[in-house]
Amino acid sequence: MKAERCGLPKRVDHDERKRHIAGALLRIAEEQGLQHASMRQVAAAAEVSVRLVQYYFNTKDELLITAVGYLAEQLGDRVRERLVALGSPPPPRVFVTETLLAVLPLDPESVRLSRTFAAFYSLGLAEPELTRHGVPHPDRLERLLATQLRAADRPEPELTAAGLLALTNGLTSSVLGGQRDGAAAVTVLRYHLDLVFGPETPGGQ
Repeated sequence: MKAERCGLPKRVDHDERKRHIAGALLRIAEEQGLQHASMRQVAAAAEVSVRLVQYYFNTKDELLITAVGYLAEQLGDRVRERLVALGSPPPPRVFVTETLLAVLPLDPESVRLSRTFAAFYSLGLAEPELTRHGVPHPDRLERLLATQLRAADRPEPELTAAGLLALTNGLTSSVLGGQRDGAAAVTVLRYHLDLVFGPETPGGQ
């Protein structure tokens, strides 16, 4: 019998509540940036009390760091879904290509992720202490790319991975800023992937 039918209070899913509140902060980050975001503004966006926000997050910094962790999870899920959709473990070039294409803002979901990450990067420039405590570094993604480049026997895999990711982040900014469209960004990315892996053969392998 359900708790409410017994007159008992409904069981609270604390992780779900934390994610709900952090999700409100992520929406603010995407739409307005984070320089002036307050706990009160987050509470209003989440439609909860300020006291509840403070119950789950002692400080704004704690909320920011938790939220960017959830954002990184969303990007990781997007990359995994793109790779799983290929149907079998892809060769290194395809793995690297699809991972970087998942990062570029080419559809509404990736635009949302890119805009939100950009807000955290901007805040990290203004508040370096947050960056040192987890807002945010792409180290894990760099290591993932370097592993694939090493498997493909590419020279200097760590430096190459860092360069490809920096290129992709720069292309992301240029798309968000209106300098070029998504198709042009993909063309630039594929050109540089050809420099790393050699001209792509028929079938994309």
